Amino acid sequence: MSVRTAVVILNWNGKRFLEQFLPSVVNHSQTAQIVVADNASTDDSVIFLKKNYPAIRIIQNTTNVGFAKGYNDALSKVDADYFVLLNSDIEVTTGWIKPVIDMMEADHSIAACQPKLLSFQHREKFEYAGAAGGFIDKFGYPFCRGRLFQTTETDAGQYDDSREIFWATGACLFVRSDVYRRLGGLDERFFAHMEEIDFCWRAKNEGLKIMVCPDSKVFHVGGGTLPKRSWRKTYLNMKNNNIMLFKNLPSHQLFSVFSARLILDGIAAFKFLFDGGFMDFFAVIKAHFRFYSMLPALLRERKAKHLHPVTMIYRKNMVWEYFLRQKRRFTDLDQEYFT
Repeated sequence: MSVRTAVVILNWNGKRFLEQFLPSVVNHSQTAQIVVADNASTDDSVIFLKKNYPAIRIIQNTTNVGFAKGYNDALSKVDADYFVLLNSDIEVTTGWIKPVIDMMEADHSIAACQPKLLSFQHREKFEYAGAAGGFIDKFGYPFCRGRLFQTTETDAGQYDDSREIFWATGACLFVRSDVYRRLGGLDERFFAHMEEIDFCWRAKNEGLKIMVCPDSKVFHVGGGTLPKRSWRKTYLNMKNNNIMLFKNLPSHQLFSVFSARLILDGIAAFKFLFDGGFMDFFAVIKAHFRFYSMLPALLRERKAKHLHPVTMIYRKNMVWEYFLRQKRRFTDLDQEYFT
């Protein structure tokens, strides 16, 4: 039986988060079906769910297949008009679903949307993983309204307008099910990190829009699976960012972007090394070699697609803007370069 909205939580050894945050999801999502997709947890998550939430549907994966494939496998078994990909470490609020669905219903060119994402620990501040909507610069560096690199702003209502963005956070991602299926879901080669940015870029390649709806807000813990400083996260972010750029950039931009990224990633690697991050240094090198090994397959994919420039990319270099020009707030950026 098809439902209008399905809230799908991907869980891996997150029993502590389910205990803490699932009550808010149940209490504030009466109009939606709630599904927990478990990635072969070993911490009694499934036992806890069956005992305390027998009405919640559980989809069990036999192995930890990562964020991308975990969701793809689970959502292939869910019949709904809208999917909400929700992290297990999120506290939702009263009426969090309706404003987003109303916005998407009013404009069928919207493929995906996110609410305002605030920090659970510091509730007046935006949260790193999505804040008030995501963007990338001309070299593929992601940032948000309310978060530039490691600097997060206090929410004073400065980003309470609903507007088009480049990417919506995978921590709380509303997406049309038909678009999700047509695009083939999340790219499973990413495993985790940046797969939602790649998905949104692919949707934009089809002329669809990505939006933020600040009338809905949620609170996110963040770093629930991998800590913020992790060589594994560095590896995934570097590898996946290069894959995403190569998949989606128009041909005339490939040489200039990758020439710059080779230099910038090299600088980042040596900064890790000088700061004592030996594993992060080698993670950057490993990420690049893994990306190079995938180039033949990626080239074949590019030949089968028609790629063109898309909107909402910041046509400047965020590394230069943030570290050299000391721009720390989204409103400090030159807004006319968001084209």
